[in-house]
Amino acid sequence: MNLYSSILEKKKKGKKQFSVLVDPDKPSEKEIITIAQNAQKANVDYFFVGGSLLTNDSLNICIKLLKDNSSIPVVLFPGNTLQMSGKADAILFLSLISGRNAEMLIGRHVISAPYIKLAGLEVISTGYMLIDSGKPTAVSYMSNSNPIPANKCDIAACTAMAGEMLGLKLIFMDAGSGAVNSVSEKMISNVSQSIDVPLIVGGGIKTPLDAEKKAKAGADLIVIGNSIEKDSSLIKEIADTIHSIY
Repeated sequence: MNLYSSILEKKKKGKKQFSVLVDPDKPSEKEIITIAQNAQKANVDYFFVGGSLLTNDSLNICIKLLKDNSSIPVVLFPGNTLQMSGKADAILFLSLISGRNAEMLIGRHVISAPYIKLAGLEVISTGYMLIDSGKPTAVSYMSNSNPIPANKCDIAACTAMAGEMLGLKLIFMDAGSGAVNSVSEKMISNVSQSIDVPLIVGGGIKTPLDAEKKAKAGADLIVIGNSIEKDSSLIKEIADTIHSIY
């Protein structure tokens, strides 16, 4: 079974899923190993690997360390066309449907498509939606696009519906790395009720209680990065909380 089929199957069964986001530039190699080992013990579902801007050429090293120290699938969550590696298991092929920057909707995809095909990665087409988090984030700056206002649940729902109608397999709502405010439960609920494809939510989720609220509101897969980078012991508590929800 490929990764998308697994995500879809768990959604159908009502099982909530948890992905640890690893930015290759931030943790040391020792910290990556610790994250991998803690995630393995906690039965984390996936690793998402990527960042808005990578400067240390450490993507392949990061993926290797995660794979050497766990059996958890590694999924590329690329911030740009340079963040590709055949060492991963799959890639979220992100189309920034919340913005109006044609390069992030389709332009850069044309450049990266042949390389991704040669790498043999499982490609999961994903409608990526930036949600305003209370301050400018790296991803909004780097993508040169405006996020959806945090109180405009109708715009978010219609954007997600359009993405699904265009054939995108996942919808990913993200408040961005280091967000002041996470995506609201109200917006998650509205979007979740408007689409049938799995819904991923990330950005600004700091505690097990935060994760629980997002999952109960309708998120199928919760993504957490910054909080875990600061304290990887949170992984088990968050994983147990998410996996207990049905």
